[in-house]
Amino acid sequence: MNTHDLLIMSIPALVALGGGFLASFWKPDHQTRSLIQHFAAGVVLAALAVELLPEISREHAPGPVLIGAFALGSLFMYGLKLWSMHLEHEAEASGATDGLNTGLLLATFIDVAMDGFIIGAGFAAGGETGTILALGLSVELLFLGLALSSAATAGWRIVALSGALGATVLGTALAGNLLLAGASHALIGGTLAFSAAALLYLVTEELLMEAHEVEEKPVSTLVLFGGFLAFWSIQLLGQ
Repeated sequence: MNTHDLLIMSIPALVALGGGFLASFWKPDHQTRSLIQHFAAGVVLAALAVELLPEISREHAPGPVLIGAFALGSLFMYGLKLWSMHLEHEAEASGATDGLNTGLLLATFIDVAMDGFIIGAGFAAGGETGTILALGLSVELLFLGLALSSAATAGWRIVALSGALGATVLGTALAGNLLLAGASHALIGGTLAFSAAALLYLVTEELLMEAHEVEEKPVSTLVLFGGFLAFWSIQLLGQ
């Protein structure tokens, strides 16, 4: 791994930390959060459509491997969703909904670790895939830092949690790149197909679902497309 790749891998970690620092003194209202989520969803959709899916095709992995890996990724994210719902119900039953729920925080760390491994797999695939995914998922991590604000996580606690999330995404990115370096096309293609399912879940079941919990303004649609266009423009102009 060269220094350039390491610096790019560090961007999501720094963005996560920056989001936590920003959240320590800025509390965006629900409408602002919704707009941020729509923009992040557009960016992640662009990363999926513009870079990840074409890269899966370029790997020339066997069709059954890709189908099985995507199905496995779908089942994994479905299981993670069921677990998160169970933790939320437990938190509500114990009256801890306004505090820092350890179980839900663990689920968040697992989600971020998945993001990091996806980035590492992208770098192992070669080309610009790792860079594109790192930039795209940085937007999600920025929102995640902003979303940490609560009565139980204020001030330095938000910054500390964001730093831990940043360290997690960087560590798993390095691990993914190390484990998949020199791997076969089938293994890398399967890993990227698994990652595609995870990103699709991120957009449909996290970002957009949470964004629609408040009354949506018409401009939200433009923000979604703006996120897609911004990311696609970066990819096109960088060619």
